[in-house]
Amino acid sequence: MQGMNSPTTASHVTVFGIPNCDTVKKARSWLTEHGVAFVFHDFKKLGVPAELLPGWLAAVGWEKLVNRKGTTWRQLDDATRAAVVDAATASALMLANPSVIKRPVVVWGDGRLTVGFDVTQWLGFIP
Repeated sequence: MQGMNSPTTASHVTVFGIPNCDTVKKARSWLTEHGVAFVFHDFKKLGVPAELLPGWLAAVGWEKLVNRKGTTWRQLDDATRAAVVDAATASALMLANPSVIKRPVVVWGDGRLTVGFDVTQWLGFIP
């Protein structure tokens, strides 16, 4: 695979998110300012990469990936929110509603994964 759908290799970083998300905007700007080349995967246009989601869940857990403080979560009905109880139910929700994923999800060149924008943490990932 090439271009925006390409999974991260040892040579680049992939930022997954939504372009109009303020946190994603800050993260992308920060990476650019620090000279970090990256590929942006737009959840709105390209969806959640179903083949990568199990690895994300294994790496950080569903509780960290599901943004329960965001607008999308708050707009879900009570029954839908109550049904999210494990990795399988969270995965189904994230595939159906990409905006419920905490952003950005970043797969770094060495394969490590971060969720959210944390400058202190990210400084450890750049040369």
